Amino acid sequence: MTQFNPETLKWDANGWVPAIAQDHQSGEVLMMAWMNRDSLVETLATGQVTYWSRSRQALWRKGETSGHVQRLIRLSVDCDRDCLLLQVDQTGPACHTNRRSCFFTDVDDGVEVITTQPL
Repeated sequence: MTQFNPETLKWDANGWVPAIAQDHQSGEVLMMAWMNRDSLVETLATGQVTYWSRSRQALWRKGETSGHVQRLIRLSVDCDRDCLLLQVDQTGPACHTNRRSCFFTDVDDGVEVITTQPL
């Protein structure tokens, strides 16, 4: 075993790494967002998933205003060390459209199909 060091990740030119949130029980992919070093360190320290908001240029503590909190259950690093998988306990919808998952649009034979409605 090796002590985890965020500096070993392959951060992009902006200092970000993609983070995929997955429901730890069902395996459903909930969302993808970006993390920077500070958001990753905070997530690991508190257990509450924190991302980097590109639009606000600030830490985004998931559920801070909506109550739709993500609690970290397990963190995995991919083989290239350039993407994170966060297995989470999700309270309420993960998507800002009020859906369980951000992945609610399928492309079927070139046509977009909405697969779930807002909760």
